[in-house]
Amino acid sequence: MHAYYITHPQIVMNPAVPVPQWGLSETGRARIEAVCDRPWVLSLTRIFSSDEKKAIETAGILARNTGCPIEIDPLMGENDRSSTGFLPPPEFEKAADRFFAEPEESFKGWERAVDAEARIVKAVSIALERCSGDGPVAFVGHGGVGTLLKCHFGGYPISRVHDQPPGGGNIFAFRLSDRACLCDWKPVETFSGDFHG
Repeated sequence: MHAYYITHPQIVMNPAVPVPQWGLSETGRARIEAVCDRPWVLSLTRIFSSDEKKAIETAGILARNTGCPIEIDPLMGENDRSSTGFLPPPEFEKAADRFFAEPEESFKGWERAVDAEARIVKAVSIALERCSGDGPVAFVGHGGVGTLLKCHFGGYPISRVHDQPPGGGNIFAFRLSDRACLCDWKPVETFSGDFHG
């Protein structure tokens, strides 16, 4: 049996609104809606989501045709960046580079990468303990912690070289028995459930 980690796609950025309350853009919403009838989506038995608005919206769209429940877990949230507030995209990218390059250091008060990794691994592990193994499950969250989870399951040191492609809305799969990664990040549009392609 296997599970998927899915990152939310494009969002509406609003510097006046706290980042966890940002929602999906029309483009992001359309991307997820376009894959709702794919066999891998319809096979889902449970969906676990971060408590951030963009993740909950993504999970809700995926669940629409499956009838499977959504369980919201605050421990699945993105790395805590509240100390700096909104950063314009060029500044954010530089900060994210530092976050991954110096995982045991805090960038201006951000949650450290090693701590965010331990948190997302724990959240996923606890969630999987509650699963019956009747079918695939999905975790819907964010690119930063998703990359940290992928590094952990893949046995890689924390590094941004394992980050998702730009734009969000990406997916990787992992095996439940040993948590081994079954594929690299793929955009949801091109993911077929084939772990070898």
